[in-house]
Amino acid sequence: MSGTDEQHGEHYFTARPASAEQRRTLRVHLAGRDVQVETAGGVFSPDHVDLGTQVLLRTVPAPPAAGDLLDLGCGWGPVALTLALLSPDARVWAVDVNERALDLVRRNAARLGLTNVVAATPDDVPDDVRFATAWSNPPVRIGKPALQALLTHWLPRLTPDGEAWLVVGRHLGADPLQRWLTDQAGHRAVREASAKGFRVLRVAP
Repeated sequence: MSGTDEQHGEHYFTARPASAEQRRTLRVHLAGRDVQVETAGGVFSPDHVDLGTQVLLRTVPAPPAAGDLLDLGCGWGPVALTLALLSPDARVWAVDVNERALDLVRRNAARLGLTNVVAATPDDVPDDVRFATAWSNPPVRIGKPALQALLTHWLPRLTPDGEAWLVVGRHLGADPLQRWLTDQAGHRAVREASAKGFRVLRVAP
């Protein structure tokens, strides 16, 4: 969801769905199993599960078995697919502004036989939905004001006992973000892990 695809000069948030010729198959390891997914240029990390997401998925506890779960900035879907595989009775919202990413998530969910994934733009998520957990590799490259606005919108939509898990690069402002979440946004933000240059933050209302 964040940044630009330097090879194609496309913003991740402006890409149209990829044609059949543009899509490619990738073998990845998600939720303890090897699976095949489709990716394409013009989305975040199209050639592999990016390092930050790997760190996040190694750190988070098992998601709630039921309820609404959120992957904010889903890209082609490694986090959303993991949530759906681990919690088949939950409803997983894969949210992104990139139509190509959402199309790939839908294709990947169908490929894996997952019927509990809803790929949606932010505006398509009903206002009354509350999330039992949110896992996110957020789009930090949109800039600090936009990122803060994004989190200000979504974090209050956690259930009272819900938690968000965010992975952010240390050099991309993880520590200032943690301070902002705690000192200004009114959340409880704890660093749960630090690996490969990334911080994993657990955020509670």
